[in-house]
Amino acid sequence: MRLNAAAAHTYPPAPVPTGRKRSYMERNRPAGKDGRALSPVEVVMSEHAPVLADELVSLLAPEPGQTAVDCTFGGGGHARRVAELIGPEGTLIGIDRDPAAQERFNRFAAEAPCRTLFVSSDFAAGLRALQGEGIRPDMVYVDLGMSSMQVDAYERGFSYSYDAPLDMRMDTRQEFTAADLVNEWPEARIAQVLRRFGEERHAGGVAREIVSRRPLSSTGELVAAIKAGMPASARFGAGHPAKRSFQAIRIAVNGELEALEEMLPLAWSQLKLGGRFAAISFHSLEDRPVKQFLAAKARGCICPPELPVCVCGHEPEAELLTRRAIAPGPEEAERNPRSRSAHLRAARKIAEEVS
Repeated sequence: MRLNAAAAHTYPPAPVPTGRKRSYMERNRPAGKDGRALSPVEVVMSEHAPVLADELVSLLAPEPGQTAVDCTFGGGGHARRVAELIGPEGTLIGIDRDPAAQERFNRFAAEAPCRTLFVSSDFAAGLRALQGEGIRPDMVYVDLGMSSMQVDAYERGFSYSYDAPLDMRMDTRQEFTAADLVNEWPEARIAQVLRRFGEERHAGGVAREIVSRRPLSSTGELVAAIKAGMPASARFGAGHPAKRSFQAIRIAVNGELEALEEMLPLAWSQLKLGGRFAAISFHSLEDRPVKQFLAAKARGCICPPELPVCVCGHEPEAELLTRRAIAPGPEEAERNPRSRSAHLRAARKIAEEVS
């Protein structure tokens, strides 16, 4: 299996590979010396706990020999569960734009009980590359949350809990950082980002304070600006006062919602008939487009309501496997507090799109 379509990065463009070997792809086909597949992965690669793992695997229903695409490999928690079920004749393809994920994937692949392939890109570009190869998976799934490894890595600057560089890049090969956003974008555009991606009620005041304190060089300075831009009453409400602003800046730096909007139709079009798609989201800005997309695919007649009979002949393409989003149970929420806002939605492809 060789990819022949380059996976593009927004910042900067992906390097042009030379020769036949693609720089964004890692091939692994582990097997024992006697040709038998290695035993299931039991090595703990990180402290990252996969969210809703039992529920996800139940909905995907992996079977031996199938092909699965993990659009956000992260720490590999979901991938390990899926790999054990698809077995030595199955293939698991991991996609992740974080360069650190490649090393984790290599460790996973060294003991995975299935064939493996890694694509180093964001999930939209990765799916385009797989589409160029004509790969049609049996399942595609995506975990839209931040991994614990990213949040807890000081140098990545994702956390408002300690002072760190203003970075927030999921792909460290990208040039544009959070420091560029807060120090170079005009006040009105910063306020728009905070309002749209963070639903921050005090976006105007926070943006003004950020601009007045330029240049900002650390997360601690950004937190101080955010707090100063809020009325005193808002600083002591539920949760950290910088939570919404950090979310908004991270989403803008990484183009997360644009990639999600592009990924959904790509993933769906590549699924085999009968294949399954699942997504885990952590806030309404992610969950809403997933919900709307799957609802549209599951919809039958699209005639105007005033027509007495259907004349469009439109048939649903999807069977919803989750009528309502699945949330973590009390035990998982207590064991892993970061899972509490998670929502899982899934659907099965029952018809091809009519062009």
